[in-house]
Amino acid sequence: MTREPLIPVAEARGRILAAIEPTASERVALAEAHGRILAEDVVALRTQPPADLSAMDGYAVRAEDVASVPARLRVIGEAPAGRAFGGALGSGEAVRIFTGAPLPEGADTIVIQENTERYGDFVIIRQGAAAGRHVRRAGLDFTEGTTCLARGRRLSPADIALAAAMNVPGVSVHRAPRIAFFSTGDELVRPGDPIGPGQIVSANNDGLAALIAEAGGVPLDLGIVPDRRDAIRIAAHRAAEADMLVTLGGASVGEHDLVQAALAEDGLAIDFWRIAMRPGKPLMFGRYRDLPMLGLPGNPVSALVCALIFLVPAITKLGGGGDTSPRTTLARLGPGLSENDQREDYLRARLETQPDELPLATPFETQDSSMLSVLSAADCLVIRPPHAPAAEAGEIVRVMPLRG
Repeated sequence: MTREPLIPVAEARGRILAAIEPTASERVALAEAHGRILAEDVVALRTQPPADLSAMDGYAVRAEDVASVPARLRVIGEAPAGRAFGGALGSGEAVRIFTGAPLPEGADTIVIQENTERYGDFVIIRQGAAAGRHVRRAGLDFTEGTTCLARGRRLSPADIALAAAMNVPGVSVHRAPRIAFFSTGDELVRPGDPIGPGQIVSANNDGLAALIAEAGGVPLDLGIVPDRRDAIRIAAHRAAEADMLVTLGGASVGEHDLVQAALAEDGLAIDFWRIAMRPGKPLMFGRYRDLPMLGLPGNPVSALVCALIFLVPAITKLGGGGDTSPRTTLARLGPGLSENDQREDYLRARLETQPDELPLATPFETQDSSMLSVLSAADCLVIRPPHAPAAEAGEIVRVMPLRG
């Protein structure tokens, strides 16, 4: 196996995303659409509000009739929410109205009930209201035929509510990407299973499944595969119905790292492997038959960090999303850091809010890539570019939040 140059992180992510196409669309009910990405624009099927409505409980009147107060008006009827007053309002008249009811013909303002006194069929207006006061005009929110939600948008609860108000019962979204994955290694056992001499508990499958689901994908866990070429090929065959195949471990150059060799005999074409990143140098990407395939490191911290940086953007694009860049922000560095080498560093760190300042990022003293407890305790990853010079405490750095 030849030693290729280390690929920069941004180039590696770009090559992965360039090889991926979004999944096909499907129509789903609004109740199933949260978190999905729109495959088509959503157009309003009605105007909201459909007519001029009262925004308050009170009396619908003509503004000119209450320009001088107190004013005494005759109450000719009422308009509860959901039912319009059938007649027209004339000079010196008022209609008792409730929030959400349509304005009667002839009325142009609402006097709230706190500014009135009712005496039988008459109402005394103690404080007037200019034309349009407490009136929600027709189409204030949106009008029929307006595109309110654009293709490529990930639907939030507010988006679902908006679509419902638009009288849209279902939307066209990209099918949730199916991500098949398996770990390799004779030394691995599932949590809770008997542990033999020299064996370790595998953390990767469960952690990766959670990450895939959080990113909007459907995890297809193919289990733990022993270090045999035939077993690796059989596991990969089971991913045929998926949209992407992910392997965990076995992508390096050791005698027991068999993924590349096993799948190369079965149609795997490698695009690249080995990236200029820490943790996570032995990352592999290619195409296995018709599937894009990502080979993550077997080290659990390296696997999850690489999954955040490469797999999550891939799931976003597979699901139809346009913004595939990992979310980053700025922070001030707590302790100083020494100069960096040729690999882009992702340091696990705590993030503390500071009054009226950028948050403070404090990397953990121990960054060993086997320590999941440190990753679990981290709030962010401090990103250090290749060959970054030594950084002093208080310098501004870019971080990738891990929470919220």
